[in-house]
Amino acid sequence: MAASSLTSARAAVGLLGLGAALLLVPGHARADIYTYTDAQGNVHVTSQPVQAGKSGGKMDRITSGDGTKSRKKAAQLFTVSMPSDRSPERFGRYDTWIREGARLYRLPEELIRAIIKCESDFDPRAVSPTGAQGLMQLMPATALRMQVRDAFDPRENILGGTRYLRVLANMFNGDLELTVAGYNAGENAVMKYQGIPPYEETQGYVGCVVGHYRSFKAARAPQAPEDP
Repeated sequence: MAASSLTSARAAVGLLGLGAALLLVPGHARADIYTYTDAQGNVHVTSQPVQAGKSGGKMDRITSGDGTKSRKKAAQLFTVSMPSDRSPERFGRYDTWIREGARLYRLPEELIRAIIKCESDFDPRAVSPTGAQGLMQLMPATALRMQVRDAFDPRENILGGTRYLRVLANMFNGDLELTVAGYNAGENAVMKYQGIPPYEETQGYVGCVVGHYRSFKAARAPQAPEDP
């Protein structure tokens, strides 16, 4: 992503207003996270291994404390499903919940919409090769932190993803680029590199989200009347 684009993106920092009352989930939660496959083959995410194993299903730990092991493990447990919904109606199908998330967590609707566009292209059944799920592509560990019970439920996914964006925006003082980079690479990577991590995927992701964010903002802006 060009330096000029990154600099101009920082002009949007104020749009992620910090909202001190919304300091939600700590960025360094420590808890083992497990997946439990029931007799019907459904995969559940839980932090309670004893309860999960009561029915005799298969249980596996996908992270130890900080979530660093979850991507590799999740990739072994979930079937990849690339975005396949191509209906034009999908772009407006989730407006109610996008507005709800924006209002609840004081974030621009256009940012939430841009994340969804770049993550799943508005397909709620999408599953990435690393196990990220749903509209905002929540990793199982992140979904659990954000209190999402069903990552494939559009409303739960949007509210959980927006909640995580709010946590990141608070953590990075409203910096748009760092918030978006943290959503892709994790907050620990952003803190380690003191900026956008030098990962090709993350740098491209920041460009994708910021670009769509600007487009959605421009499309929503009132049009100036034409000269007679």
